[in-house]
Amino acid sequence: MLCLSCNSSAGVNEDISAVLNELWKLDTNRLKPGKDYIISLQGRAGYVAQGSNQAQDRARAPLFAHVDEDKLRSIETYAHFINLLDNYEMSTGVAETVTSQEMMENHLFLDAILQTEVMKCAHRYLVRKGQASSDTAQFKKQLFDIWFRLYHRDRSGGQDSCGFEHVFVGETKYGKEIMGLHNWVQFYLQEKHGHVDYKGYKARGNKDTPDEDDHVLNLQFSWKDLVKPVGSSFIGVSPEFEVALYTLVFLMSNEKVTNVIVKVDEYLLEVVVCRYGFSIGTSYPKMLSSNNRD
Repeated sequence: MLCLSCNSSAGVNEDISAVLNELWKLDTNRLKPGKDYIISLQGRAGYVAQGSNQAQDRARAPLFAHVDEDKLRSIETYAHFINLLDNYEMSTGVAETVTSQEMMENHLFLDAILQTEVMKCAHRYLVRKGQASSDTAQFKKQLFDIWFRLYHRDRSGGQDSCGFEHVFVGETKYGKEIMGLHNWVQFYLQEKHGHVDYKGYKARGNKDTPDEDDHVLNLQFSWKDLVKPVGSSFIGVSPEFEVALYTLVFLMSNEKVTNVIVKVDEYLLEVVVCRYGFSIGTSYPKMLSSNNRD
């Protein structure tokens, strides 16, 4: 049995860190902070009681002060990614209906990311580790099952969820709780349309207090009047980087919940991946510390 979490108590997983740093270097579609986008961190978010949807707003302005949308939509993987964001029912318990158009959009997205050096590198690593077929068509099918295969998150209804929806789009539980929504592009677009209200950043101490150039952020926000006390997200990275990272951690472990400590670029992160059968249930990064400080 593979268990990435087993050595996390001993610190950084060097093997996973090494391949993630390769992916980081290859992520040429990552946007540059201060140039392609500008974030405004503002205040540190406060405590929100479990089940409460009341949060003090420590951020008067949006998180994203500027995003170069022309650049964003001119990059093929982002363009296909954005097309997927309106394909899902927000609430669990409501069965998903996948149209032929939406199915085509899923495949166009997978085809686009598979052409990137990021996904090619992740694929080579997984083949070397015996976790993926060297055949690209087989690997694409594996990715489809991990990210787009529908499953029952709420047992009362039909197939109402999938890994992609939960992680990248976000969903709600019984209309009372936000689940997922760990993607910066979705956050930005929802904020732009007035559905998301950023409440401030989350930090335990000085080591994980963020700055505007950080590519990982722990944050608090409301989405359509529901509050997420703590969420976390990469900022500025490409969709292919996130899919590659989470797929790799998912396939390299058989644990139901994998928590792996990695050092990527100047960030010390905990990457969390939860399994839902042969698919991803959720996945997200948690910033532990950064040496990207003045």
